[in-house]
Amino acid sequence: MSYAGDLTVAQAWEKLLAGALLVDVRTEAEWNHIGIPDTSATGRVPLFIQWNLTGGTQNLDFLEQLRAQAPNAAEVELIFLCRSGVRSIGAAELAASAGFTSWNVLDGFEGSPDAYGDRILNGWKNRSLPYSRRQLTPTAEGQGPA
Repeated sequence: MSYAGDLTVAQAWEKLLAGALLVDVRTEAEWNHIGIPDTSATGRVPLFIQWNLTGGTQNLDFLEQLRAQAPNAAEVELIFLCRSGVRSIGAAELAASAGFTSWNVLDGFEGSPDAYGDRILNGWKNRSLPYSRRQLTPTAEGQGPA
C-alpha cells in the first residue's frame, strides 16, 4: 500500500473536521443521481474529480485536475471517496505516488451490497453522514464544479 491507509467513514469524518480535504472520485452520474457528501460543517467544499470518465475509461488528467482544483493539496491530508472504496484506492495510490498524503474511505459513499444487491449496509450515506442530492454541473470532462 503506497497511500497512508484506509479509514472508516467515521474516521474520515473526524479527519475532515480536523482539516483534511475530501476528494469524491465517483462519476458525474453518481454525483447527480445518488448524491454528494455535504461537508459544509467542515468549512470546506469537497473536490469532485472523476477517476473514470463516461464509458469507463480512466481519467488520464486526474492528477492535473487535482492540482488545479486544490493548489494547496500538498499541505493537507486528502481523503478519497468512491461508491464502495475500490476506485478510491487507485486515486489514493496515484496521489500518494505524486507526494500527497492520501487516505481511502473503506466503504465509500454507498457501501457494500447486501445479499439482494442493495447498498444499505455501510458507507457514507448509510452511516448517516451528511449528504445532498443537489445536481452538479461539471466544468470540464472529468471534473466536478469549480
